[in-house]
Amino acid sequence: MTSRSGEETAGGRPGIFEGPGWSPLLRELAERLRRERRQLEREVHWGVLAQAEREIAQELAQEAARRLREQVRSLRARGAPAEAALEGEHQRFSVLFRAQHIGLFASTLALIVTGLPLRYAETEWAQSFFHWIGGVPVQAAVHRLAAGLLIAVSAFHVYYIGVTKEGQRELRALLPRPKDVLDLFHNLAYFLGWARRGPKFDRFSYIEKFDYWAVYWGVVIMVGSGLVLWMPEVSMRFLPKYLLDIAQAIHSDEALLAASAIIIWHFYNVHFSPEYFPLNWTWFTGRLPIERLRKHHPLEYERLRRAGRGNGRQ
Repeated sequence: MTSRSGEETAGGRPGIFEGPGWSPLLRELAERLRRERRQLEREVHWGVLAQAEREIAQELAQEAARRLREQVRSLRARGAPAEAALEGEHQRFSVLFRAQHIGLFASTLALIVTGLPLRYAETEWAQSFFHWIGGVPVQAAVHRLAAGLLIAVSAFHVYYIGVTKEGQRELRALLPRPKDVLDLFHNLAYFLGWARRGPKFDRFSYIEKFDYWAVYWGVVIMVGSGLVLWMPEVSMRFLPKYLLDIAQAIHSDEALLAASAIIIWHFYNVHFSPEYFPLNWTWFTGRLPIERLRKHHPLEYERLRRAGRGNGRQ
């Protein structure tokens, strides 16, 4: 199984080269041995190569352990600074961050459930839905209530990222950077077998940043067109009729696109992939196991490790 950060595991468990601190060393040594072995495979019979490996394996392991102990003693004698290893879970998202996310997905799901039947109103399943919910007036009321919640959450989020220190910090981490473009092509190269490992992500990967900024686009389109349709009498005073027709088409198509992106793209990456299925509880608790932090966000993990933070449920 392969993680989004490009690190491989076997059967969903951490591999032999996993773990804080020493994993880069083991990867480098293993890759050197692989290159040397591929070269020797072209020069000698495989049986000879296998016999040589058997004869030197124990000696190499003992020598590596001896050299490692000597180097550790040398570093301790020189007073090398120790970096704290992180354990347990890291409190990745605050209560305020999670509350906004909960409000966003609750309003969005309610809008999808009550809005899509209007697009397919002539179908039997849509008619059954209207009958179940209590008719079109009830459906419209629930839809508008959810729209009001979405507008409120969006307005508060603008305040959150513009005024609060926490929000400004999160916004800086979510801004697109040249590294995100490089990470995209690096990941494509890894998926195609052209790179040995995937890119190393920081607090947010380019996938998560795309998710975040796509919401801005969707909210502007959906709220703008939805308000025009919500109050058609007022809109007709200032807008020609054909703009209302355009708003209806945009609102309906964007809703279908948003529903597809959430169910197919976002839900799979966050909840339905084999690593997280059936549910990733970080959205609710805000906590992420340290192993997952190190695996999917190694740059953030290293920064926290150097600072000696991240242990426990902060």
